[in-house]
Amino acid sequence: MGDYRRVSDMQDQSAPSSRVQAPAPSSSSAGQPVKPVIPAAAAKRANASVIGMIIALLVSVAAFLPIVLMNPSPKSDGFRPNINVSAVAGNAAGVAGFTPVAPAAGDTFHPNYARWAAASGTGVAAWEVGYVTPKEKFIGLTQTSKANPSWLVQQTKSAPVTGTRNAGGKEWELHDTGKGEKSMVLAYRGSTVVLAGDANLEEFAVLATAVVKSLESNPAVTVSPSASPAP
Repeated sequence: MGDYRRVSDMQDQSAPSSRVQAPAPSSSSAGQPVKPVIPAAAAKRANASVIGMIIALLVSVAAFLPIVLMNPSPKSDGFRPNINVSAVAGNAAGVAGFTPVAPAAGDTFHPNYARWAAASGTGVAAWEVGYVTPKEKFIGLTQTSKANPSWLVQQTKSAPVTGTRNAGGKEWELHDTGKGEKSMVLAYRGSTVVLAGDANLEEFAVLATAVVKSLESNPAVTVSPSASPAP
């Protein structure tokens, strides 16, 4: 019995271990990212695509560059139409029945339209000129020989009379909406002139003075009693 135990112990000691441990990973390779390897053919195709895009961009720029150079941006702040107010007024005189005003307010007042407006919307035909002021505001001039109270209300946007303003030696009636827009009205030498816009009163006065000079240089408007509008 004792021999059997010794043989068993010797077998246990001489038998190889059945547990095999895997080798530990090397500390030098742990924590390092895996770098993908791009095949040479794929890398060549990618480089060719980038080069092609750059060439296409350069071709596009070269195509549009002459167009940009031939059309430089304007040096002025904006488009200024060349309106000859005196010439248009002379052409409208035959239709108007009087010589419309063509105020000479200086080069700093730029007209952007001049026309004879038929009696369609307001019921009163009138001479109309628009001016951009030196401070980039707007004043519209309207003149007619057939003014009536309803027409005046339309032209002044129902603004009440807030006083008078002397310009060109004449007292103009001042209407103020209280919202930045105002009007100056003058009935003189057979016609009525309305200046309306958002400019300041100093610019209104400059244009109004030029209007008075133009009115006095033109023949007075004569309206026959039969042609006078009903009140």
